[in-house]
Amino acid sequence: MKSTGPRDAPAPSGAGCVRVVGGQWKRSKLPVLDAAGLRPTPERVRETLFDWLGNDLSGWRCLDAFAGSGALGFEAASRGAASVLLLELEPRLVANLQSVKSRLGASQVQVRRSEALAWMSHHEGDAFDLIFLDPPYHAGLVPASLGAALRLLAHGGLVYLESRAPLDGEQMAAHGLRVRRALRAGQVHAGLLERAGDTRGAA
Repeated sequence: MKSTGPRDAPAPSGAGCVRVVGGQWKRSKLPVLDAAGLRPTPERVRETLFDWLGNDLSGWRCLDAFAGSGALGFEAASRGAASVLLLELEPRLVANLQSVKSRLGASQVQVRRSEALAWMSHHEGDAFDLIFLDPPYHAGLVPASLGAALRLLAHGGLVYLESRAPLDGEQMAAHGLRVRRALRAGQVHAGLLERAGDTRGAA
């Protein structure tokens, strides 16, 4: 019988899983706990997103706010990001993220228990090249999250946003952002945003 490696360890009881799409941990399982509102970014959406980004994130500093399963953050780390900060408030999800970090040996990933909007609104320190925003759909946090994320965005940095509503160009412009790329997958609307006037090497 073939032994099960650490990357393919069984998911915790009561959990499903998604897989890392590409990079050094390609096909590694990420447990998805049974938690209210938890909806990891689908694999095909992540594949499209990282195709837009060019797949190689070597040297990038990334923030995965509202991390949940960590699918976006671990995907970025798998593709070479220099540092990835995962913000999550729910204790069980934080413990799960720590477990995945340990299993993968993801030394570039940091897990912090924190309310994402509050953390982004008050953090002082290094800026981020890529910020993932996937706030709870029914909480109405998109405008506030965009405003908080913008203050942490490096020059030429990018924001990935998921929403239940289509990304509105006028709404983005009100935050000084423009939509570089956008997609819809089922009920998921997602897009890659940049500051108006910024350019970076994403396709």
